[in-house]
Amino acid sequence: MKRIIAVATFIVLYNSVFAQSDRHDLYFDKLATQWDEAVPLGNGILGALVWQKADHLRFSLDRADLWDMRPMKGLHRKEFSYQWVIDQVNKKDYKPVQQLLDGPYDQEPAPSKIPGGALELNTKDWGAVTSVHLSLKNALCEVIWANGTKMETFVAANKPVGWFKFQNLKGEFNPQLIAPKYQGQVKISGDPVGGDDLSRLGYQQGTMKRNGNSVNYHQEGWNGFSYDIAVQWKKIDKTTIEGVWSISSQYPEQKPVKKAIEIVQQTVPGSFDTDLSRHTTWWADFWGKSALHVPDGLLEKQWYLEQYKFGSLARPDAPPISLQGVWTADNGRLPPWKGDFHHDLNTQLSYWPAYSGNHLDLAMGYINHLEQNKANYKRYTKLYFNSNGLAVPGVTTLDGTEMGGWIQYALSPTVSSWLAQHYYLQWRYSMDRTFLKNKAYPWLQQTAVFLENISVKDDKGHRKLKISSSPEINDNDLSAWFLQNTNYDLALMKSTFKIAAELAGELGLKKEAAHWAKIFAEFDDYALTAKDELMFSPTMAYNQSHRHFSHMMAIHPLGLIKWEDGPRAQSIIKNSIGLLDSIGPDYWCGYSYAWLANMKARAKDGSGAAKDLQIFARAFCSINSFHLNGDQTKSGLSKFHYRPFTLEGNFAFAAGLQEMLLQSYAGFIDIMPAVPEDWKNLSFENLRAEGAFLISANKVDGKIAEVKIISEKRNTTSLKLPFKTYTITSNKGFMVTNGPDGFLKLSGEPGGILILKIK
Repeated sequence: MKRIIAVATFIVLYNSVFAQSDRHDLYFDKLATQWDEAVPLGNGILGALVWQKADHLRFSLDRADLWDMRPMKGLHRKEFSYQWVIDQVNKKDYKPVQQLLDGPYDQEPAPSKIPGGALELNTKDWGAVTSVHLSLKNALCEVIWANGTKMETFVAANKPVGWFKFQNLKGEFNPQLIAPKYQGQVKISGDPVGGDDLSRLGYQQGTMKRNGNSVNYHQEGWNGFSYDIAVQWKKIDKTTIEGVWSISSQYPEQKPVKKAIEIVQQTVPGSFDTDLSRHTTWWADFWGKSALHVPDGLLEKQWYLEQYKFGSLARPDAPPISLQGVWTADNGRLPPWKGDFHHDLNTQLSYWPAYSGNHLDLAMGYINHLEQNKANYKRYTKLYFNSNGLAVPGVTTLDGTEMGGWIQYALSPTVSSWLAQHYYLQWRYSMDRTFLKNKAYPWLQQTAVFLENISVKDDKGHRKLKISSSPEINDNDLSAWFLQNTNYDLALMKSTFKIAAELAGELGLKKEAAHWAKIFAEFDDYALTAKDELMFSPTMAYNQSHRHFSHMMAIHPLGLIKWEDGPRAQSIIKNSIGLLDSIGPDYWCGYSYAWLANMKARAKDGSGAAKDLQIFARAFCSINSFHLNGDQTKSGLSKFHYRPFTLEGNFAFAAGLQEMLLQSYAGFIDIMPAVPEDWKNLSFENLRAEGAFLISANKVDGKIAEVKIISEKRNTTSLKLPFKTYTITSNKGFMVTNGPDGFLKLSGEPGGILILKIK
């Protein structure tokens, strides 16, 4: 009887898993009083943070493409040359490199992402806030005050506007548009982590125009760039106001865009409820793409909050997710690390959950950005490396221009290789042959050309870089350069040539495939200790706590060393992870725990992965779920106690939980390969596997009860059977044959559906 009740209860959960539950929502009894704890809203291009500043309700308003794009002062000089850096390293005269190529990033305020502005209302006479609610189901924020005033607001999912509605208003409605403080005394400079004062940019303060029920702000930036904020509202009845805001940007030499004032004037005659309905439809489609239910409420809620942020930040036609996305710091300063595009970890981690999370359409914003900037990357490749092919700066502006910084990573030669993996993942999870031919292989091919050009052979005939690094070991010191390949660079180069050979073969380019395979074979093995632990390089073991697990890239995300490869690979994976844990987390950030959870999932250590995800969610996130990098509990989980907000840790968390539930990187589908033993009842719906298969599964009373597989394309795969005996209860469009012991071989037609149940 108990089992019948348990199964019945779980079926209710399993069948309703797509219905977004309000238990994942954010609830507070007061508004946040600082920007990095605010309620976040966004649509990829526009963003808002809802909080309270003194006696005022405040909307921090942002747009993804608000950038000061001035060239980094002092960076582009005759010494801006990879060969010059090599010469300085060989001479052991590195201070000039630090001064000329590293220094400008810290010393100069721009290029940088910049904030938009803020909308404020004096709520002093409304009494205390009694309720704050962010509904994930429809991305709607609701705030209620003691006097009965109620505010609802959302950023429209499908057009560049934000809406607000106030009900039960008592008294005058008098919103104020607050411009960023671009003028004033400079008190903070040379602080890339905390951010320099905005006044360092040297802008003339913009112009504010108020006209009845509208207010507009125009700001001139660097070299002809400008942006506009417009707000307009209307009275619905004696106590109800509805209003709209928007931000537009204009760059010189780009075609004119519709200004914010035009957008709001065209939108405000409509209604809050009509646009909310369309907005809700978009979010219903988003939430319908995938879902999960696990018995750990903390992890489940955090996953849904990460999905919400991804849906708020990613669009195919918007800039990719930068360090803070559309939630730029609202503190009178430039954002942490200039809000830039860090391609030595941050952007890559931000898209990890898109693939198995079944959001390939939104992930295309990342690829589209790289494609749009490809000509600029090739300019940089020729200028800095004096090479053909394709390299990408590790730290870039909106248009992909290099910004300098610690050049071991900001100008690393293997950045385009890590980005290449995302092209590969987009191909493997979509099986879109047009994408393969027109985007994926061309990127891999050009990256491989570049790496072949700049690499050399050592006296043993092994291919290597002349100087190599491993983010961000030894910071920007001379000792951060190694004369042998680091495991980081080695893994990325091997990945590039391996994938290039595979994709060329897929396209029937036999000669190119053979060439890339030949180059791949010229690389040496990874540097290991006698205990099978991955090292930073052949001359440096993992001997210090560090936030970036760059030496373990071959395990995850690249999957070159796989648990499925057998005892030797398992020894390397287990011992390398063990060494990380034994040296400890003194200098880890939140994203380190999230990344480690992904690795432990690959090592089939569900309990270890869950523990690291719990630490991330409990200790490294703000009350609104933002990743704050440092240990906010100050409980020994890291010696970093600061709170710069960046997004990559959030999305690495989501990917980690997905990795526990489904893996397909090893060439077969593995259902729930890394869940804790005490997770007896759980399920997921429409997680995506490589090969363009959608997988759903549920586990009841400790046993996987059902697996559903949908084939999007005509393709084959293997399924590692999650039960000893099974029955096929439904089969439309699949050919099922027995494979090696414990596996089924599946051949699916487009739209094929296969359901297997425990017998």
